[in-house]
Amino acid sequence: MTRSFTLTLDCPNRTGIVHAVSSYLVSQGCDIGEYRQFDDPVRGRLFLRTQFTAPHEVDLELMSREFEPVAADFAMHHAFHPDRRARIVVLVSKLGHCLNDLIYRWRTGGLSADIVAVVSNHEDLRPMAEAAGLPFHHIPVTAETKPEAESRLLQVVDEHDAELIVLARYMQVLSDQTCKVLHRRAINIHHSFLPGFKGAKPYHQAYDRGVKLVGATAHYVTPDLDEGPIIEQEVIRIDHTHDPQALQAVGRDAEALALSRAVRWHCERRVLLNGTSTVVFR
Repeated sequence: MTRSFTLTLDCPNRTGIVHAVSSYLVSQGCDIGEYRQFDDPVRGRLFLRTQFTAPHEVDLELMSREFEPVAADFAMHHAFHPDRRARIVVLVSKLGHCLNDLIYRWRTGGLSADIVAVVSNHEDLRPMAEAAGLPFHHIPVTAETKPEAESRLLQVVDEHDAELIVLARYMQVLSDQTCKVLHRRAINIHHSFLPGFKGAKPYHQAYDRGVKLVGATAHYVTPDLDEGPIIEQEVIRIDHTHDPQALQAVGRDAEALALSRAVRWHCERRVLLNGTSTVVFR
């Protein structure tokens, strides 16, 4: 049975990289099915994602070790990935539009991953999660209990062997330590406005200023609040007829779209970090 795998890498750009990678894969009896690369002229780096198949059993750890001389020659950061659906834990609070969208895409096969549990600091979305057959973990969070709550959250992540944590309108700020533990494993969704409206009722603030665009940004979680590398953004044009409630409805659509794309691309190994930015092979 033919099996599919993915290789991702980045390295300083120079002549011979593509030839070295393709020659190695061919020498292993592999067939390249999809190949994408990006040469960053500003940073002088090359980013590459290739999906390949093999008509035999493949030991990815052994393949990675045998690839090391090639990687070392070009100073590559690289990883071989099996064709396995990622396991996701979704974090929510009271708003359910992003969770509902992710559940729908998961159940219809459009997420390229499996949701394995839902965690919330409130009970509001338990019925939605349990209706989908998902374990629901209620972990209340207060200023006093935050360290214990985050310790329990990480325990749930480990119990479910989750590769990705999705903050689907989870209205809690993760501590710096938890952000570091979940480095490159946590994606957040945030509304995007110009100017930026912080604090309570951002859609009411946007209405008062007469915004013409409503958007959302999906990004990796970092200790710097809402400043992690951006994976995807969605923008929807609106006009003066949109009151705050209509703005919220449009914003929910933008958030769900941007988040689901970011999750799917991450799980398909299409997102590579490029400093504080990303390269996304759609």
